[in-house]
Amino acid sequence: MKIKTHGKYLVQLTKLGIFNCYFVLEEDGLTLIDTMIAGSGQQIIDAARQLGRNITRILLTHAHGDHVGSLDELHAALPQAKIMLLEREARLLAGNKELGAHEAQVPLKGSYPIVTTRPTQLLREGEHVGSLRVLATPGHTPGHASFLDERDQTLIVGDAFQTLGGTAAAGTMRLLFPLPALATWHKLTALESARKLRFQEPSRLATGHGSVLEKPLRAMDGAIVSLAQEVEKEALRTSMSKA
Repeated sequence: MKIKTHGKYLVQLTKLGIFNCYFVLEEDGLTLIDTMIAGSGQQIIDAARQLGRNITRILLTHAHGDHVGSLDELHAALPQAKIMLLEREARLLAGNKELGAHEAQVPLKGSYPIVTTRPTQLLREGEHVGSLRVLATPGHTPGHASFLDERDQTLIVGDAFQTLGGTAAAGTMRLLFPLPALATWHKLTALESARKLRFQEPSRLATGHGSVLEKPLRAMDGAIVSLAQEVEKEALRTSMSKA
C-alpha cells in the first residue's frame, strides 16, 4: 500500500497502482473515504496507525465493489467508526437495484457486492461531515457522492472523474484504464455532475483511480468537453435511428 500526503489534510492510499482511498485529517481523527477492494482493510488500518490517528468515520462515494469491498472487514475491526453515504446510494449498498421514476431508465453497470454492514448515518446534499461538504454527483451510479474539504478546496470525487490513463469524467473511455467508463450508469447525468464539480473551483482533485491533481481546472474543463461531445454524438445517433 502506497501512502502519499497532499497538502495539510489529505492522505492518499493506493493499492496495486490502481485503487485509491483517502484519509482526511480532522481534529477528532481520520475520515476514511472509500475502502478499496476486498482484503484491503488491515492495510488501511495499518496506514492509520502509521499516521498515529484513529479512523472515526467511513464515508462512501458509491457502492461499487472497488470502493466498498473492504467495508465489512473494516466495520468488524472498527465497530465504533460511523458509516456514512448518500441516502440514494444506501439502497444499492443494501442490494436494492430498482431505479426511481425520476431516474434514467437504463441498466446499472459495474459490480455491486453483497455487503452486510449498514450505514449509521444517511447523508444529504449540502450537509457537512467535519470539514467536508457533501455533494450529490450521480451519473457513475444513481447515488454517487463527492466531498469538498472547505479548508483548502480539495475535492474528493470517487469515480465522477478519473486520472488514471488520462483525466476523464465518468463515462468517457480511456483505453489505458477503461473500467470507470464501462461501469458508468448514465453519461448525461454524469456530465451534469462533472460540471457541478467544476463549478466548485477545486484547488486539488482526488479520484478513485489515478494521481491527485493540483490545480485541476484546465484538466477538468477538457474532460467535460470530451464527455459533452460523446453525449451529443450518442443523442444524434439515437435520433437518427428513430427517424
